[in-house]
Amino acid sequence: MAQELEIKLSVAQPDLDRAVDWLLGQPNTYESETLQLGNTYYDTPDGDLNRHKIALRIRKVGDRHIQTLKTRGEFVDGAHRRQEWEWPLIGTTLNMGLIADTPVGQNVNLAKLQPVFETNFQRRVVMIEQGESLVEVAIDSGEIVAGEQSRPLSEIEFELKAGDASLLLAWARRLADEVPVFLNLVSKAEQGYYLAELYQPVPQAVPDTELSVNEFLFLLSVSWLTGQPVPADIDNFGAIGRMAGERDAQDLYQHVFRSLAEGKSIGEMVASRKLGQLQLTIAAA
Repeated sequence: MAQELEIKLSVAQPDLDRAVDWLLGQPNTYESETLQLGNTYYDTPDGDLNRHKIALRIRKVGDRHIQTLKTRGEFVDGAHRRQEWEWPLIGTTLNMGLIADTPVGQNVNLAKLQPVFETNFQRRVVMIEQGESLVEVAIDSGEIVAGEQSRPLSEIEFELKAGDASLLLAWARRLADEVPVFLNLVSKAEQGYYLAELYQPVPQAVPDTELSVNEFLFLLSVSWLTGQPVPADIDNFGAIGRMAGERDAQDLYQHVFRSLAEGKSIGEMVASRKLGQLQLTIAAA
């Protein structure tokens, strides 16, 4: 078992090449490889794995097949931290014995697992070497497919391979000044589950209760996923406004708050760059 630490940004398809060009124009960066990845996610017909906040997939990379199990984990300082198990496979069939040796095997009827959705995409990999630290940047472009339904997949992930974790947020902030980005707490798996109608996020903004940063960011991510306006009002954003003021981001906050009050979609707001810049400014507690 390993721990994964990453920041995931949703980026419009036309901006991905601009992002790569900018990254490769920085000191101590280089393009590592380009991969075609096909991923099949498994669950029971009732979505038992998803209910336990677990994702199970088989990934095809060239002639190799890898079985992976991930927890949803926690969100800390703008990054996901979660547990991950990976096993090489011979062929494309799930190895139930490997899963049985994890905590998941005690909670789910493994005999009921079946394919639920796919994520298929091209991944360009850029490496950042900074001192003793190493960051992998994955630029993904493709689609998520569940039955007859599909949605585009277009994102950039900064993953810490070694060294200083604060570099993830620092590089994400720099990128947000170059192209519009959206700090997204909704994983590829959650997008697939939503498309397959096995996941329906329903965060509640409690009246007169101030949202924490993580609650605010998750609320935005759910709105991005569902296309619905953010269900909150001025009483919910007090702590966010104060934090923005402390970090000299009051103008960003005012712009974002006005857009939310007007009922604008997250997609509309991302294009101005200000939403992503605000998210990354307040993400580190």
